[in-house]
Amino acid sequence: MKPKNKFLLTIFTLAGISTGVHAQETASATATATIVTPISITKNVDMNFGNVAVQSTSGGTVVLTPAGVRSKTGGVTLPTTMGSVSAASFTISGTGAYTYTVTLPSTAHTISSGTNTMTVTVFTSTPSGANGALTAGEQTLNVGATLNVGPAQPSGVYLSDTPFDVTVNYN
Repeated sequence: MKPKNKFLLTIFTLAGISTGVHAQETASATATATIVTPISITKNVDMNFGNVAVQSTSGGTVVLTPAGVRSKTGGVTLPTTMGSVSAASFTISGTGAYTYTVTLPSTAHTISSGTNTMTVTVFTSTPSGANGALTAGEQTLNVGATLNVGPAQPSGVYLSDTPFDVTVNYN
């Protein structure tokens, strides 16, 4: 082959190679999102510590479990005529098989009868913390707490000044 022909063949070969280097390819993808049923909470029953008596010299507490069982400490007495006793109860609804966390009040909640007050503290729940699971799209959440009773606490029906909040969020 003549040198001129070799030169032209080399140029054409290089031109073909460089054209292949600059080739482009395109692929496509789609975007997808699934909106799940929003989580919700509905109150079924308010918390009620029932009838409580206290000594004039020594206060104490009433602990109400999420199962609605009371116990006492200090100078508090739980009379036989217990009145209406109930843990707070809520229904949590949402997408089945999802788990959720529970946020309970972390500060004291005041209840009052006129100018007299007591505090409700140490809120607990069943299920507790991050253990909730909406196995059938719904679950009952029960909440208990501790009532702090002062010595010689004046008699009366004590009610929340404002309701306490229970918050649930999907994990």
